[in-house]
Amino acid sequence: MKFDIFADLQWRGLIHQTTDDANLAAWLGTPRTVYIGFDPTADSLHVGSLLQLMLLRRFQSAGHRPIALVGGATGMIGDPSGKSDERNLLSVDALRANVVGLESQMRRFLDFEDGENGALLVNNFDWMRKFSYLDFLRDVGKNFPVNVMLAKDSVKGRLERSDAGLSYTEFSYMLLQAYDFVYLHEHHGCELQVGGSDQWGNITAGIDLARRMRRVQLYGITSPLLTDSEGKKIGKTEGGTKVWLSDQRTSPYLFYQYWINMPDEDAGKCLRFLTELSREEIEALDQARRDEPQRRASQRRLAEELTRLVHGPAGLAAAEGATQVFFGGEISGLSDRELVEIFPDVPSTTIAQETIRGEGLGILGALVQAGLSKSKGEARRSLQQGGIYVNNRRMTDPEKRLTAADLASETVIVLRSGKKRYALLRVTG
Repeated sequence: MKFDIFADLQWRGLIHQTTDDANLAAWLGTPRTVYIGFDPTADSLHVGSLLQLMLLRRFQSAGHRPIALVGGATGMIGDPSGKSDERNLLSVDALRANVVGLESQMRRFLDFEDGENGALLVNNFDWMRKFSYLDFLRDVGKNFPVNVMLAKDSVKGRLERSDAGLSYTEFSYMLLQAYDFVYLHEHHGCELQVGGSDQWGNITAGIDLARRMRRVQLYGITSPLLTDSEGKKIGKTEGGTKVWLSDQRTSPYLFYQYWINMPDEDAGKCLRFLTELSREEIEALDQARRDEPQRRASQRRLAEELTRLVHGPAGLAAAEGATQVFFGGEISGLSDRELVEIFPDVPSTTIAQETIRGEGLGILGALVQAGLSKSKGEARRSLQQGGIYVNNRRMTDPEKRLTAADLASETVIVLRSGKKRYALLRVTG
């Protein structure tokens, strides 16, 4: 093996429970096939799924074969684990569209061409759709003792609630996921399932089903959930919006900013859980956080690594360029969307497209119109004192006229007075 994956996971704090504490480390000294399931409730994964993607990536880097299972069938039911209410069921067409989106993202993390341990991408709808209801009950259902299912935390927790029950549909989820493990073992030699700590009941159900149906021994590992120091799941902004891996849902800039603003008490965990940085570098960053917390070296490194991984070098360059705007960096080559994200609360004024054609709009009038100066006289004085900027470029000429050449993006010109007073000119029509 390329490295000791079990020891690496232990050091990073990524092992919560295993089905064989005594022997799994040695067992993983031989190449194995491991799978993790992903729920296709949207056409993009979010930061909460990043931990599981990185786990598969680590196993592949160590020489094991990863399988990413997209739950096209189980996604039609919904996993009750960790849920207080039953989710809305998605249509077949919606699920198919979501599966396509997830597949494209997973290929950024896993090598599907790497010979014997090349990753596999499978959809459990491909084998579950072949079952009739009676066949499934006869072949799979008869191997599930109901008393064992009722004892699972994911089921018991819901049944004990007075304000939310558990439908037969959700109750059946465990059977479907358990059979996934059996199927992957039979067809792909998969012997290990990994998941979050809330998946322990589903994983052990699959192991038990394989023993009953095929008399084979399979294994399971769970990892801690990705939570902050207060126990809340990491991956949502302060406003409660999820941070997605799709640049259409969360731009590279906002993705980068999320990690830059990570609290010190959570940065170390995220470096261990979500990056491939070495132990030496992570421990050095831990020390830097203690000695010079104001430098935020851990957060910068975290943002850099994850943005490059999720959005590629171009996405990282765009995010870093946008971030430099806050420090006076020249604004150019950005999109309207990026500028609005950088300046979400900055006042804006609309001007007609004809205004900036030809001779353009005089800068003194523009400053007054944007509310950065009370009069053209005040605007002239600010200009002469070196306090006026267009797209963060200092202006000194009171005769300057703003034209299409001054657009920072498709339709926006950024004006600034002093160090922090910004306004946007939006071109319409």
